[in-house]
Amino acid sequence: MFEENYEYGGWKNCVKLSNDTIDLVATTDVGPRIIRLGFKNCPNLFGEIEEDAGKTGGDVWRLYGGTRLWHAPEAKPRTYYPDNSPVGHEWDGKALKLVQDVEKSTGLRKEIVITPSVTMNNKFDVDYSIYNMNMWPVKYSVWALSVLKKNGNIIMPQEPYQSHGENLLPVRPVVLWAYTDMSDARWKWGRKFIQLTQDPAKESPQKIGLLNKSGWAAYYWKGYLLIKIFKYQSGSKYPDYNSNMEVYTDSNILELETLGPLMEIEPGCFAGHSESWFLFETVLEGDEDKMENKLKPLLENIFIV
Repeated sequence: MFEENYEYGGWKNCVKLSNDTIDLVATTDVGPRIIRLGFKNCPNLFGEIEEDAGKTGGDVWRLYGGTRLWHAPEAKPRTYYPDNSPVGHEWDGKALKLVQDVEKSTGLRKEIVITPSVTMNNKFDVDYSIYNMNMWPVKYSVWALSVLKKNGNIIMPQEPYQSHGENLLPVRPVVLWAYTDMSDARWKWGRKFIQLTQDPAKESPQKIGLLNKSGWAAYYWKGYLLIKIFKYQSGSKYPDYNSNMEVYTDSNILELETLGPLMEIEPGCFAGHSESWFLFETVLEGDEDKMENKLKPLLENIFIV
């Protein structure tokens, strides 16, 4: 079901996509941005920034919350172009397109296309595009960032564990920022998973990047599970020492971020990146083996489909 002029979070002109199981809300007063994702009549799994709710206009960049679209590598002021203006939207009966005006300082234009699955009531496909509207080539990566609900936990797959004798060469990079503290209790470095938990009492930021060839990452909060699926393109160059996913947290937010390849885009052309979102109700508790036993059948079903 598609609904226009839906009021949410102080914005009066949101659009809502829903089925019998889940719903999604995108803003059109600002954006492009997806501000809500969750099971119907249940909490929003995306984080919302209370002080930004309902605000529009101005030249100050606001976090707002939800899922936004950026271009990488991160730099100020280029990356932080404020998405405080209205966006165009179009529903063709199958997909919702959100279109931003050309950014005045970068010459880039962002689009997000959201497609509800016709076969699975717990799935949305999200396609991100950034067009180069300049008269010259620009090098960038499409960067999808989701702010997630506080007190949740991000789960990232490790490469399959093997002995030293089986693998003499490295299997993937783990990228650290200057403020990354690997001893911080919010990190859990396991043999099967790397986990990052958001803690409102911890002010210091934490971030890592990964070259995630498994093509999935998950977020868990109080019985609700979001699995993001995204492609790893072998042989492509990614930003930030070849990271195609990144995670970040501080006392206010938890972010799950995926990136497309870093490419030089010719005038009038675009770079694209895609995610598929799957929602589940389940309980993830205990050690890595117990978590794997819950996640494995869900992931196998997703990748078979």
